[in-house]
Amino acid sequence: MLDRLAALEQEYEAVLGRLADPAVLADQRALRTESKRHKQLEPVVTAYRAYRAALDDLEAAKEMHAESSGDDRDTMRDEIDGIEARLAALEADLKALLVPRDPNDDKNVIVEIRGAEGGEEANLFAKVVFDMYSRYAERMGWKLEVLAADPSDMGGYNEVTFLLKGDGVWQRMKHEGGPHRVQRVPVTESQGRIHTSAATVSVLPEAEEVDVDIDPNDLEIDVYRSTGPGGQSVNTTDSAVRITHKPTGLVVAMQDEKSQLQNKAKAMQVLRARLLKLEQDRQAAELSEQRRGQIGGGGRSEKIRTYNYKDNRVTDHRIGLTLYKLDRVLMGDLDDLVDALVADERGRELGGTG
Repeated sequence: MLDRLAALEQEYEAVLGRLADPAVLADQRALRTESKRHKQLEPVVTAYRAYRAALDDLEAAKEMHAESSGDDRDTMRDEIDGIEARLAALEADLKALLVPRDPNDDKNVIVEIRGAEGGEEANLFAKVVFDMYSRYAERMGWKLEVLAADPSDMGGYNEVTFLLKGDGVWQRMKHEGGPHRVQRVPVTESQGRIHTSAATVSVLPEAEEVDVDIDPNDLEIDVYRSTGPGGQSVNTTDSAVRITHKPTGLVVAMQDEKSQLQNKAKAMQVLRARLLKLEQDRQAAELSEQRRGQIGGGGRSEKIRTYNYKDNRVTDHRIGLTLYKLDRVLMGDLDDLVDALVADERGRELGGTG
């Protein structure tokens, strides 16, 4: 571990040198690359230097302990114990910092929510989930931009797609992908019976153009008139855009903007994100499992989390965590759930099972 840390410290010094190079400062792409690497290396190098300083302190304390007697010797023994505890904590921090980084950690995310099994009640719950994430984004200081929304007849969402921008957004949102199940009395239920329905959530890393190479010849682009609920035309120009990526069969449609150009740009943004996720899953040789793991069939029996209104209970089935504060969770208080999922992932990574 120490050899690896020494090599990272050397790389860090080299990055600092390049950040002072006028040629790098004049090249925006090179500057962004070096700045990103500096940000990644700095906490590792800072902890490594603190660890080395603690080793020096320990050596000095042991020498003084050997030369001391009486109360001074006891004092130095306490000093050694304190330094050894500090070293153990620093070593744990360094091991955590050396866990391979998720390649998407610095990316924003595109979230897609769809009403699944349960008819209009599922669409209404999709709106609840969207509102929950909107409030969470506000609490976290993230920026939320709706890319596309398909409202349902009763005010829910057949589907809604939005972009989240901000620090740590991928790390804290990536575990939200999957079927979310709700148990409650629907507004359409006249006899007070509890129904179960589901909404699916897909969380995709936002892809920059340099991340995904798309051949224009692989795209089939159709334009048509935007429509509102019930199918009525909402404008008189062909501003809506549907893009089909022929090699994969992925289809993205956008109609929320009045400009065809804007709708095309947003459709390409979502298409790039889906293609990046597809390629990352393929490289991990887990495409079918990961995609099915996030989307599933949307059925009520498949779920990552259950929201039970009657008992004010939310359960995350992946880690067996149950909280009796559904009302607060729906208001965007997701930290207990997210922190537990992040900690579970980190524990599996450190244990070599993730």
